[in-house]
This record gives sequence, structure tokens and C-alpha cells, in this order.
Amino acid sequence: MKRRGGLLTGPYIVWMALFTIVPMLLVVWFAFTGEDGRLTLDNFARLLDYGAVFWRSLGLAAIATVACFVIGYPLAYVLSRETEAVRKSAMLLIMLPMWINMLLRTYAWMSILENNGLLNQLLSFLRLPTLHIINTPAAVALGMVYNYLPFMVLPVLTVMLKIDSSVIEAAQDLGGNQATVFKRVILPLSLPGVLSGITMVFVPSVSTFIISKLLGGGKTLLLGDLIEMQFLGNTYNPYLGSAIALLMMVIVLISMALMNRFGEGEEEVVVL
Repeated sequence: MKRRGGLLTGPYIVWMALFTIVPMLLVVWFAFTGEDGRLTLDNFARLLDYGAVFWRSLGLAAIATVACFVIGYPLAYVLSRETEAVRKSAMLLIMLPMWINMLLRTYAWMSILENNGLLNQLLSFLRLPTLHIINTPAAVALGMVYNYLPFMVLPVLTVMLKIDSSVIEAAQDLGGNQATVFKRVILPLSLPGVLSGITMVFVPSVSTFIISKLLGGGKTLLLGDLIEMQFLGNTYNPYLGSAIALLMMVIVLISMALMNRFGEGEEEVVVL
């Protein structure tokens, strides 16, 4: 049986080695070497020249994550208290845009936010001042929120649906009003889903490049754009690109570790 299990897992191990471990090792190698093949830290020293890009990426990712939480948590809470039919219909509407290619969804937002787009046409029809949003950081943040909002709603809703109704009833029997029950029971028990949602939104937001390129018009340079420029742009420099990618992976791993750290012990709740 053990031999058979090894044969079954063999292709998976080979796949992981070829398409995960080997590329990671190549990134590490290029990050710590120069064009002459010698070990060097010059690639990481050059990252100081792009400090503004790092802070901009982290800032916009944080803004998008907070916005997704502000929108997604109340939405998940309301859906968790609805009937199953209403909940399924709402989830279908939330997930429906995810069936469309991300590039097409972002192009659609370009037509909405551009100076002569649908949004400004509506504002002009209502005799209101038009807005210049396209090719700004605000448009990039809006695109992040639109694309990654389901990643916040789904884990939070899943955790809320698993909360035993008897726990809520016990808190109510002990004299807790609706606000107290939410603060002392529902919110603590839903924190694992919140932390999972934060991770699932922050990680792709900090590394995106399609959204910033289309909605930012190339004016809002983020980490993903910077990496793409080093590998596909005119200034081909895989060594610097690998150093940026490696640093970004470290930032992502630190973020995930912090979320897991904060999530420890959240299952234990004192009601009153």
C-alpha cells in the first residue's frame, strides 16, 4: 500500500519540483547574483531607488483591503441571517463577475471611469460636476476592491454560517442585546474568516499589475508593474526583477504569518 501511495504521489512531487521549487530557486539565484555570475547584494541595494513604489503598493493594497472589509463584512453578516434561497441568489450575483476574465472586467471599468465614460455621462445628465478618476491611484484602488471583494465575502460568510445558533441563543438568554451579542460572540467567532479574507485580498492587491496598468494608465507604478518592466520591458534586468520579486514574497509571507499569529485562539470566546 505504501509503495502504491508513493507511485500515486510521484507525479505530483515531480510537478511541484518542476513548476514551483525550481522557479523559486532560480529567483533566489538571480536575486543574489550579477551579470558576471558572482554573488552580490547590489540588486537589493538598488531597491532603495524604488522605495516610493513599495510604499505606494503597500498603501493601495491596505486601502483596498480595508474597503473590502468595510463592504464585505456587513454584506456577509446580512447574508448569513437570510434564508438559503436569498443567500444562494446573492452569492450567484457576487460570483458572477468572477466567471469573466479579469482583463475584460478591468477594461469595462475603464469605459466606466474614463472622462467621457458612463459615470461622467450620468453625472452630466444629473447636472452634477464630473469627476476625473481614470489614470489615478483612486481608480486603481477601486479596481482592486471590485476584483477582490468576493475574496473577503466568501471566507467571512463561510465562518459565520458555521456559528452554532445555540451559542447566540445562550448569549441572548444571559441578557445580551443585539449589539452585545454581535460584539462578544459573532465578531470574535468570525475573526478567522476576516483574517483569511484580509490575506486573500491583500496578497493579490500588493502584487497586481494589470489593474494598475489599465486603470492607472502607467502613472501609478506598483510592484507588479516594476517586476514586469524588468523582465518584459526595454530595460531587461532579471537580476533586479528577481530581487524585487523575492522581497515581495517575503512581504507576503510576513503578512500571512502575522494573520495566522493573530488568528490563534480566536475560536475561544467568553460571551459575557
